[in-house]
Amino acid sequence: MKNNFWKNRKIFITGIDGFVGSNLAKALIQNGSKVYGLVKDKKKESLLKYEKLINKCKIYKGDIKDKKILSNIIKKNKVEVCFHLAAQPEVGIANKDPYNTWETNIKGTYNLLETIRDNKKHIKSIIIASSDKAYGDYPKKDLPYREDYHLKPRYPYDVSKACADMISKAYTTELFNLPIIITRFSNIYGPGQLNFSTIFPDAIRCIIKNKKFIPRSDGKDFRDFIFIKDIVDVYLLLARKLYFKPSLSGEVFNAGNNKPITVKNLLQKIYFHQNKKTEYLEIVKLMKNKNTTGEIKFQSMNYRKLNKFFRWKPKYNIEKSLNITFAWYRKYLNK
Repeated sequence: MKNNFWKNRKIFITGIDGFVGSNLAKALIQNGSKVYGLVKDKKKESLLKYEKLINKCKIYKGDIKDKKILSNIIKKNKVEVCFHLAAQPEVGIANKDPYNTWETNIKGTYNLLETIRDNKKHIKSIIIASSDKAYGDYPKKDLPYREDYHLKPRYPYDVSKACADMISKAYTTELFNLPIIITRFSNIYGPGQLNFSTIFPDAIRCIIKNKKFIPRSDGKDFRDFIFIKDIVDVYLLLARKLYFKPSLSGEVFNAGNNKPITVKNLLQKIYFHQNKKTEYLEIVKLMKNKNTTGEIKFQSMNYRKLNKFFRWKPKYNIEKSLNITFAWYRKYLNK
């Protein structure tokens, strides 16, 4: 929905060519914002390119660790709202290459916040994308995660997000007084997710292309999934609320669908939605004797605090969103 608050508002999105960044930029463009984004590789495929929105925002090529380019973007464009989404987002890559994951996710975060601290004249709202994985490994009985839980990550990706999370929190103190809200979301899915190593786009591509899906685990991992349109809605809500109410700075908000399921049951929903029961049963067979390491086994989130503060709740469940998601991928994969 259009919101007059966003018209002509100057917005900076790090990682604008990512899954969430592209969808967020699309919504802001539709609301009339002046959108600026930082990308590491201009050749990267994204929803913005595919939906021909790339020329409706100003894209800068550079590294999140480069303070000079960040300073140029923020000062030159008099940025008012910043969404920090740039990250190395893959758990598997983090396990193999922790150094570069930490360089991007940790150094990239304090580099951005230091730059904003030096150029904060127009900045009214900063939203930092943390992750449910920052909480670490809690017993299933203690789930869903609550915002007041201690962060106790074990694995490289989880550590990187927890560190960035705590660094961001430090910048909200009286020492620096930056207006920051931190978000910790569950697994996000939907149109524009082009990392086909993740379960949703991988399974959907296999169905559309009639290929064999290769599971990477036994399917017993317990997860919560939330649709991208709900996440964009949360980001716009939080940034707008913080803009007018600086006292929200330092708050942390979880978001999930509050309906966690196993990966095995998720695949069942996806495959049964397309009447692919036989293919699903083949996947179940392949899951036997599979095992994964370096990942949290049980995770779930709720939106209780978001609802308490702003009466927010998700509008989409998996069943409702699969029609939208399959329709987008059919167009994209058959382009």
